[in-house]
Amino acid sequence: MTMTSPAERTPGLDLTALDAITEAVESGAGLPDVVRAAARALQASLVLMDRTGSVLAVAARSPADERSLLDGATGVHTLDLRVADVSVGQLRMRARAQTTGPALVRLVTTLVASEVERVRAPARASQDASTAFLRALLSRDITDGGELVARGDDLGIDLAAGGSILVARAHAHVPTEEGWRPRVLATAERGARAVVVSTIVAPAEGESTAAEIVLLVPGGDQTLAKRAAESVLRELQASLPGHSFALGRSRVAEDPTDLHRAGNEALLAVNVAEGDEEHPLLAFEQTGAYRLLLSAMSEDPAELQRFYAETVEPLVAYDDQYETDLVRTVEAFLDNDGNVAGTAQKLFTHRHTIRYRLERVRELSGLDVGSTDGREKLSLGLKAMRVLGVAAPSGPATEPGTGAGRVPRRGST
Repeated sequence: MTMTSPAERTPGLDLTALDAITEAVESGAGLPDVVRAAARALQASLVLMDRTGSVLAVAARSPADERSLLDGATGVHTLDLRVADVSVGQLRMRARAQTTGPALVRLVTTLVASEVERVRAPARASQDASTAFLRALLSRDITDGGELVARGDDLGIDLAAGGSILVARAHAHVPTEEGWRPRVLATAERGARAVVVSTIVAPAEGESTAAEIVLLVPGGDQTLAKRAAESVLRELQASLPGHSFALGRSRVAEDPTDLHRAGNEALLAVNVAEGDEEHPLLAFEQTGAYRLLLSAMSEDPAELQRFYAETVEPLVAYDDQYETDLVRTVEAFLDNDGNVAGTAQKLFTHRHTIRYRLERVRELSGLDVGSTDGREKLSLGLKAMRVLGVAAPSGPATEPGTGAGRVPRRGST
């Protein structure tokens, strides 16, 4: 009895097209040729994307067909490409025939996934090396200037004249796919390299609901660093709708051993910019009085944390628990030089509501906004909150008076 392979039993199989895939893979012709051969074998329109969502190759009948594949229109199927249980990308497919069998689809996607892994592996190795270097630099595991420059040379960046640090932070406000954080990284990298091609990037360490990216822009040109930051923000806003962004930029560190300091400056700037929709990009020089707290954060972060806990933290906890707006009210009140009417106008609410909230602030924190000392401590407490990177809760205010509960003031029983 003659045995046949699953491929040979697949109706409508074009063995010539299947041979074309293997030939393209074996010859190293590149992903576009591989995907075109795969489209012929599957009798389908295809778009190949990497795990960050970047398009690697297209085989479509028209620009409109391509757009519908990218938009995931009706009839488009998304196939996960995996190598050894690791996702390497996606293949979006619209079949043109009803005869494409699952065995052929599996065979073709396996071939395509293997080629994606082969082609993209060097880029991933380079990204891993950039990430390791940036993290070592910012944590001060490397402090010798000569070693920093040498390590930079290995990565293709010239740090002899120093550089700048950018920190970009993205929050998703729409349902997102699993790979959205790598997509933020790839988008930020693309924006920076459009201005300074040798920029390197890395995801920030630590778990967070946000995607945070660190970028090192080599060179001592402040104007180029500014343009790179602006390009990153434009690219993020254009490529990732449904997200909000904050971006901080350090001063130029002319000595590469000062890049650790530059990292702290960029982090401070992005913390201050967080939540400011009108000014999502902030340079360290624009942080004003916040700069005075940077040394406190570097030298004794525990003391800064204690000051925050004694001033604004009870308000943050209350807002988080009851979805009120005490922190935002205090910020607006101080911005309006203690004017209740101006605060009410800014927050689109009634003056009586503002007075009620300020009284609740006094009960929770023990600080009276009617006194100079109370206003100064609350102002510094808000700045400490930003420097520490604490995001103030926000949401629809459910005003008591009105019925929300109380959070006991610290020290009360």
